[in-house]
Amino acid sequence: MQPPLFLPTARQTNWLLVIGFLALGEALYLRYLVIEYAPVSLACQAGLQTWLCATFRSAIFLFNHSVFGWTALAAALLNLARPSIVLVAVALAAAGFGLVLHNANLSALAIALLILSLARPAPAPE
Repeated sequence: MQPPLFLPTARQTNWLLVIGFLALGEALYLRYLVIEYAPVSLACQAGLQTWLCATFRSAIFLFNHSVFGWTALAAALLNLARPSIVLVAVALAAAGFGLVLHNANLSALAIALLILSLARPAPAPE
C-alpha cells in the first residue's frame, strides 16, 4: 500500500487561498499605488517620513536583494523535503509578492516546487 500523499485539508486549503490572495493583493497595492504611482514615489524619494514611505523603502530594498524570491524558494525546498502547511503558506505568500514585484524567476521556481511537493508522501505522525 502506498503512503498517503501530502494534501491540505479543505480548511487548510481555504486558509492558503486567503493567505495567497492577501499577499497578492498587498503586492499589487504596493506596486501600482505606491512604487509606480508618481506622486507617492516622488514624495517618498524626496524624504517624506510616513509609514507608506517606510513600506516603499522596505519593498525596494527587499526587491533589490531578491528576498521575496529567495524566501519563497527556500520555503518550497524545505517543504519538498518535509511537507508542512506552514511552509506552504510562507512559500505561497513570498511567491505572490515575488511574482508581482519582479522576482519572478525564483518565485516561479518556488511555485513549481510547491506543486511538485503535492506528490510527496505525508510526514509520518510522531
